[in-house]
Amino acid sequence: MVAAGARAARSARGRGDPGAGRRHERGGILASLLRWLAVAAIAWLLLTVTPVLLLRWLRPLTSAFMLEARSAAWRAGDRHYHIDFDWVSLERISPNAAIAVIASEDQQFPFHAGFDFDSIREAVRASEHGRRLRGASTISQQVAKNLFLWNGRSLVRKGLEAYLTVLIESLWPKERILEMYLNLAQFGDGLYGVEAAAHRFWHKPALRLSSSEAALLAAVLPNPQRLHADRPSHYVMQRRDWILGQMRGLGGAAYLHALERERHSAR
Repeated sequence: MVAAGARAARSARGRGDPGAGRRHERGGILASLLRWLAVAAIAWLLLTVTPVLLLRWLRPLTSAFMLEARSAAWRAGDRHYHIDFDWVSLERISPNAAIAVIASEDQQFPFHAGFDFDSIREAVRASEHGRRLRGASTISQQVAKNLFLWNGRSLVRKGLEAYLTVLIESLWPKERILEMYLNLAQFGDGLYGVEAAAHRFWHKPALRLSSSEAALLAAVLPNPQRLHADRPSHYVMQRRDWILGQMRGLGGAAYLHALERERHSAR
């Protein structure tokens, strides 16, 4: 009779707190959700950090932009579309090419951590005064975009670009970022990298590019589909001359010594 009374008491307590079961059920759902979120976060880190880390040492066989261009040509019915891409190490690229793209695209490249906030503020102020919003992407951001992402201006793509830029700046030395940019930048229809561009336009390797030729290549970077290094317009020639002036103002190839100092300080 005592045991029966105890069971009856427990049954009564259970009936007296019907919310306990629901709270326990909600707690189980929340714990499962947290576990899945943790698994998803770890998977995301592995899927993004691993390729970025490996590409610190491995050369890419292609890029997202090249794949996108090939896909667009295929959809348009262009079965003869060809990508000209020839990877070379930074040691086999003229310092003129390196300083030209820095002078043209990102003069604070050796010193920032992936984002040039001064240029971003200037671009926003120019837009507020009615001028066209110009790009303020650094070389690091452009590498993240060209290598991993797609063309576009959506917030999702911009967010991914910022995240990948942080990874690249954290895991690669500046020299590797510059090497990747010089090999992946587009200089014409289906033409990627300074080595392929030097051979197509001047029939010589990128190592032998003059300062004028390097500046001309950098001059078409804003829109390589419409601007041509082999048939430069008046605008392209003006831009080339401006880049040459910026290269001299930065001190020429000596400016690249900042990258060497960054590499040694990182050791």
